[in-house]
Amino acid sequence: MLNKRRVLTLLVPFIIFIIGAVMLATPLLKGSDPSKLDSALIGQTVPAFTLQDIYDENKQYDATIFKGQKMLLNVWATWCPTCYAEHTYLNKLAKQGFYIVGMNYKDDRKKAIRWLNDLNDPYQISLFDESGMLGMDLGVYGAPETFFIDSQGIIQYRHVGDLNEKVWNGKLLAIYEGME
Repeated sequence: MLNKRRVLTLLVPFIIFIIGAVMLATPLLKGSDPSKLDSALIGQTVPAFTLQDIYDENKQYDATIFKGQKMLLNVWATWCPTCYAEHTYLNKLAKQGFYIVGMNYKDDRKKAIRWLNDLNDPYQISLFDESGMLGMDLGVYGAPETFFIDSQGIIQYRHVGDLNEKVWNGKLLAIYEGME
């Protein structure tokens, strides 16, 4: 009887460990992409907001800027090293004619303006979301994130992580081209 009790004492934690390991490994084995975070806003319009222009505190924008043509909404910040790596590619996309709205997220306005002046500004409109409220409404986890918005102002896709040539040509360009 003592041996059975000892075996159970050792076996139960081992079984719990195995079950936990299988539960944690299952998404990886299925090939899920940890950079893809689903958004509850896919298929919905951009939430209502009023934000200042990054350059001009007296100029404000609302959600109407997301209607009329398909575009990208790129969430970025100067404190984000991945955003720095992504910025060159955003400039390339802008030069190719892609319409990109930038949203500076939880950042310092002066640093952000200096960043855009030094690295070139790929954005047709630059929003300043100092408090992060629009970011919160969009479900932003951090920067960079990019939302694909169709001409009706409806969010079609959310990409977490940097935009680069491999990601853009491998998957995202087809999504963009498929939007109206």
